[in-house]
Amino acid sequence: MNTALKQWKEASTLILTAGRRLGADSLSPRTPLDGNGAATRLPHSSEFDYDVLLLKRSAKSTFMPNAYVFPGGMVDSSDFSSDWLDVFKSFLNSPGFGLRSVKQPVENRPPIFATNRLKLGSPIPGEVALRICAVRETFEESGVLLVVPKKEEKRILKSFQDTRFSQHHTEHKLGCDELSKWRALVNKNPSNFMRMCQELEVLPNIWALHEWANWLTPTAKYGRTRFDTAFFMCCLQEMPSTLQDEKEIERFQWSTPSEILQSYQARRLWIAPPQFYELSRMCRFPLLDNLHSFAHQRATEGCDQWMPVIVLQDQQHISLLPGADYQPCLF
Repeated sequence: MNTALKQWKEASTLILTAGRRLGADSLSPRTPLDGNGAATRLPHSSEFDYDVLLLKRSAKSTFMPNAYVFPGGMVDSSDFSSDWLDVFKSFLNSPGFGLRSVKQPVENRPPIFATNRLKLGSPIPGEVALRICAVRETFEESGVLLVVPKKEEKRILKSFQDTRFSQHHTEHKLGCDELSKWRALVNKNPSNFMRMCQELEVLPNIWALHEWANWLTPTAKYGRTRFDTAFFMCCLQEMPSTLQDEKEIERFQWSTPSEILQSYQARRLWIAPPQFYELSRMCRFPLLDNLHSFAHQRATEGCDQWMPVIVLQDQQHISLLPGADYQPCLF
């Protein structure tokens, strides 16, 4: 953990997508309107062959109450624990534990990725620990467990030889009782996530998570807590079993990116600026295989650090987002 940060706390978020299941519940589609009353051009829901997971935060949450968010949360010191070296011992001779190297020069990398964690006392690279955090938080909040059996280590190591292709994550099935037991333990203490991986002989599937974005929480609008958040993308071929937690999350929702944006424009739900921006980007990829291929390829290019600029105009908060082609968001 970067204890030198004064304004932000480090966090990880996972944009989790899955192939659509016929008959799955979804938000009702509706043609959205922009600020001028003109129809906003979005792909129709039927054009998508995948859904994205959103979780509704509790009304009692101190950060963004009632907001629909991607699963994720604050980095814990256990995510950087040296004990992970034993879990990943077969990968210690592979740079970055087998994660692909990023072409972006270190001086241009966002600090959350560029920070030398060894100088902060952890032998776990930031790219690894941040992915561990995203996998752990996704498990805590949604019950989706992105792990692979240790017996598949050789297959994973062999797959590193082909840098052009990335396989979809295949869900590792655990018994419902066992899953519930470990989820309760991890929610109680994040360090139990490593203990779970050791006892069940599984590995957090850090290789299925592709670097996607880095967002900073702006000041004033969302409370005192501000986050420096790494966003990752993970594509599943099939929709996994999902269970909401009983503390921070009130409900979960699988819907297409366009359905979510339409519901937001119709004010049936609220999403924060980063969710609006990233879902808008995803609308360029209605097909899961295309999104997966793009996420896999662009991950090695690195990313920029972004922060919404919020201004007050006519008693409305307007969030200005990166890119001249994007409309401002009204909040």
